[in-house]
Amino acid sequence: MKWIVVAFALFIIFIVTLLVVGTQGELGLVSKNYYAEELKHSEKMTQQENAQALAVQPQLKFKDHSIVIAYSDLSSMENAKLVVLRPSDSRLDHAFNISAVAGDNQSFELKFWEPGLYRVSLTWTMTGKDYFIEKLMVL
Repeated sequence: MKWIVVAFALFIIFIVTLLVVGTQGELGLVSKNYYAEELKHSEKMTQQENAQALAVQPQLKFKDHSIVIAYSDLSSMENAKLVVLRPSDSRLDHAFNISAVAGDNQSFELKFWEPGLYRVSLTWTMTGKDYFIEKLMVL
């Protein structure tokens, strides 16, 4: 009888510990405005189709703790924005506004980074059309 009471007490302590540990963890979402962004999904699909129709697409790559955009029409991009998201830790997210520069490359330093998976997206307007590309990258 004594062992049944001890086993039951240990089981209750185990369940309470699980509840406490489970409720104290941070719930990291991909974006704070996740639902509002998902409503714009069809618009994003059109922008992706526009980007795929380009003869030459921008290339995104990691180099020396930076994201590098390589694109021959970099100077003609308008309202360009580069977003680097870390799905497992929103504190490592970065967003950059891209200004028109001469040349084919532009680099953006990631001040805080950790090895792992990143979702890198580039949106821009060119000749009245909106474009969007997205790439999963491992640093």
